[in-house]
Amino acid sequence: MKDLSGLFEHFLRDIYYAEKQVLKTLPKMARKATDSDLKAAFEEHEEETEEQIENLKKVFESLGLKVKGVTCEAIEGILEEGSEIMDETDEGTARDAGMIAAAQAVEHYEITRYGTLVAWAKELGHPEVADLLGRNLKQEYAADEKLSKLGKTEINKDAA
Repeated sequence: MKDLSGLFEHFLRDIYYAEKQVLKTLPKMARKATDSDLKAAFEEHEEETEEQIENLKKVFESLGLKVKGVTCEAIEGILEEGSEIMDETDEGTARDAGMIAAAQAVEHYEITRYGTLVAWAKELGHPEVADLLGRNLKQEYAADEKLSKLGKTEINKDAA
């Protein structure tokens, strides 16, 4: 990683790996959710994550890069923490509140990665890549907002 292009490629592989790991986790989160709106949010984001992975594949192809990820220790830690919450918290709204917090940690990580990648793609002269990554970024912001709304309007109050 000698220059911005090398950093960009590394971060791209990082977020690709992260999205693949998140995709494996979302069905478990949907199964564990007791609130029907939260369950639906996880199911919807699973579909969005599949779209995001396809967008990332298009980015790799556009840049002439092999589609592959690099292990992302950060996302593994965030997902492990979420798994502990799901496994160690009693079923009900408290677990739902914990899963919202865990899911938002994932969203915030993804938002930082996509935000950086969009800026770097523009700087490197790849507007079409910036557009694809920007679509993913918008979905992550929307998912985070939806989770916040669910927590603030009903789940956190019920868990308290």
